[in-house]
Amino acid sequence: MKDKIRWGIIGTGKIAKAFATGLSILPEAELVAVGSRMAESANRFGRQFAVPRCHANYEALVSDPEVEVVYVATPHAFHQENILLGLEAGKAVLCEKPFTINAGQAETVIRLARQKKLFLMEAMWTRYIPLVVRLRELLAAGVIGDLQMVEIGLAFVAPRADSSYYFFNPHMGGGILLDGGAYAVSLASMVFGGPPARIASMAHLGETGVDEQSAAIFGYEQGQLAVLYMSFRTRIPPAVRIMGSEGRITIQPPLFNPTRLTIARFDQADEVIEIPFEGNGLNYEAAEVMRCLRAGRLESDIMPLDETLTVMQTLDQIRAQWGLKYPIE
Repeated sequence: MKDKIRWGIIGTGKIAKAFATGLSILPEAELVAVGSRMAESANRFGRQFAVPRCHANYEALVSDPEVEVVYVATPHAFHQENILLGLEAGKAVLCEKPFTINAGQAETVIRLARQKKLFLMEAMWTRYIPLVVRLRELLAAGVIGDLQMVEIGLAFVAPRADSSYYFFNPHMGGGILLDGGAYAVSLASMVFGGPPARIASMAHLGETGVDEQSAAIFGYEQGQLAVLYMSFRTRIPPAVRIMGSEGRITIQPPLFNPTRLTIARFDQADEVIEIPFEGNGLNYEAAEVMRCLRAGRLESDIMPLDETLTVMQTLDQIRAQWGLKYPIE
């Protein structure tokens, strides 16, 4: 590869802009192209981020010979087709979470990436935040003993002025589970090293048929438990607490851009670890992609494809308990 790895972005929305901002602080990255379904949208994005090559469709973006790796920043419902588009064009692909709408779609894109020997990764950006990297080291070192329980919660109030907004649109894979819940399920997977053996879950489905709030309990083979709750109907402080036989770890701010954790052990003073991060946080997942590409790796060992698949399978199992199936499935 050349000194800089050349990126193209599919999509021009909020997350695409955030990713472009993250890329801008990485000297080894170059954003060379953007693709949109509308020429004006691509051109406007190009002007904002000084992108030299602006394409009026996604096919042109993935076919651009200057692009080495594609970031998929489209709504949930289009992830599978956009990943396949990039892979069929011979590009490495980083796809925004949720990776796909369901596990069947995830299996399809993973199979193609492996057949074509192309890099593919889910953009679970929180895994690469420096504090979360440190958290994995602490858990591996057993600082709170044997892991026993995890509590993960997130909640916010989504705007209801536009019922077609993707949060409320089942045709777009709307609902809190795929949007915010994917973070919680992925974090539980990271902490316990795999999917749960048992799931008990309940949800409130709103007027449009999507899950507006829910809760789930995961049970693991060795008796560990994870309690997850998520909502876009209420405002409560988000929570991440990891509890072990000898103490607990609390993360602040939890889940999104965390910079501080507290280790509380029995009969000891609390230990506080603060690790700030550079940029907006999305730069770390981009750096991981480029690290893998330079090393000739086809997937990341921090967010491996097999784990992405099991997370999608867990999300499917949760929805099945609610009787929620998207019209696009």
